[in-house]
Amino acid sequence: MRPNILTRTLVTVTAVAGITTGGLVGTGFTAPQPAPVPAASASILAVNNLGLSTTQARHWQCFLDDLGFNPGTIDGQLGTNSWKAAQSFFNYYGYYVGSRLAVDGVVGTNTIKALQNFLGVGIDGIAGPATKGAFARFNNTNYC
Repeated sequence: MRPNILTRTLVTVTAVAGITTGGLVGTGFTAPQPAPVPAASASILAVNNLGLSTTQARHWQCFLDDLGFNPGTIDGQLGTNSWKAAQSFFNYYGYYVGSRLAVDGVVGTNTIKALQNFLGVGIDGIAGPATKGAFARFNNTNYC
């Protein structure tokens, strides 16, 4: 029975050595944790020209700016600041439908309804061909 004692001794020594050096995986094992990734601040930066060319979008930005609603950089890209200016314009002049718009720069259903009311087209909250066409025609005039 000598080989059995030798095998048991060898297994025991290996286990003790592994535990002391932390080399065995068991209940006390923890994998190294990845370094935390800093959270980026979230903001809506999407451009939504609703079918306008950059020239037409620039005209819309100038129109808003001329009335005192700051669209940010007049660059033909209708981003968050441009839509915040439009929402403020719609609220100020009462073009909102139902309750006042949240001035958040998001082109949602209520913003589209206010735009449709301003343009004098059917109000359904969907920026379909009639809305986009009327918006483009309005902005064919250079307000810059």
